[in-house]
Amino acid sequence: MPGRFEDILVVGLPSRTDRRDGMLLQAALSNIRVKFVDGVIGKDVLDKAIPTTSQHERMNDAVLGSWRAHMNAIQEVVRRNLSSALIVEDDVDWDIRIRRQLTDFALSARALTQPLHGKPGSYADSTYPIPVAGSPGTLPDLSFHQLPNTEVPTGSPYGDDWDLLWIGHCGMHFPFEDNTVIPKGRVIHSDDETVAPKQHLWAFNQPYTLKEKYPEHTRAVHHVQDGVCSLGYAVSQSGARKLLYEVGLKDPTAAFDLLLRFFCEGTQGRSYHNCLTVQPALFHHHRPAGPLSSYSDISNHGEGFKEKSTTDVVRWSVRLNAEVLLEGGTQIIDQYPDVES
Repeated sequence: MPGRFEDILVVGLPSRTDRRDGMLLQAALSNIRVKFVDGVIGKDVLDKAIPTTSQHERMNDAVLGSWRAHMNAIQEVVRRNLSSALIVEDDVDWDIRIRRQLTDFALSARALTQPLHGKPGSYADSTYPIPVAGSPGTLPDLSFHQLPNTEVPTGSPYGDDWDLLWIGHCGMHFPFEDNTVIPKGRVIHSDDETVAPKQHLWAFNQPYTLKEKYPEHTRAVHHVQDGVCSLGYAVSQSGARKLLYEVGLKDPTAAFDLLLRFFCEGTQGRSYHNCLTVQPALFHHHRPAGPLSSYSDISNHGEGFKEKSTTDVVRWSVRLNAEVLLEGGTQIIDQYPDVES
């Protein structure tokens, strides 16, 4: 199991057999086992099944269907009492080197949240687990190449006290300096050859500080702030139970990715939770060749036609290297190679 998650759940509509075929193939090529959780048609979500503790409009069917499908996946984690699970949407792709990336992420997450070795209650991030009055708004970066000596986790390789790992998204900010609840620590992994050149990085969140302020091939791990898109996230058993309460049983007044944001940041009537993320993300949208209208079952991508398949940001895409991998080849296609100046 990559990353030592107890299971990997893929959320998607059964009718999108094209996506299931692609997902099963790329999982098999990565030696990964996945289980599908059926997507939900929004109009099938009954009004009486939607938590409504205050007066508000019913969300549109696409948003409601996405919320319910993700909650069903989270419900499955709780029902089966899984120690952890990775949940991804059915249109994501990842790098051939995903195991190495997850190992690096785990080491970084532990540096931010595990106690320093032999020093119970002390952390490399002085603002963890929550900033106290007078805490600095920024901290010196922790280098991935010189990580602090922390206690070895007893359970998950990502640490002993996390709720959610948001590792597939369309954008994330570093914690804002004036936020009083989110820890400010960052682990900076320089010279990460799996990171695409800056010209190919993008995010909905602007400014894109990682791209603008750090050198080429930099990856960062930190606590969640302003996440967008629920492409891939892991939950612990404790985190899944909290999500059922905070997102499943409280009014769904926004899209699911925004509800995850509220859950992590402790806003919109939710409590704060321990959520970590990585920039650039490890799971991204795969954009197959064909009609643009097929890209999403939630939003409108227009009526054009895409001539060539691509995957956002991922260099050694599993999907785009499927033929090479099937034939046992070694000439891996790097869709975002470095260009000599």
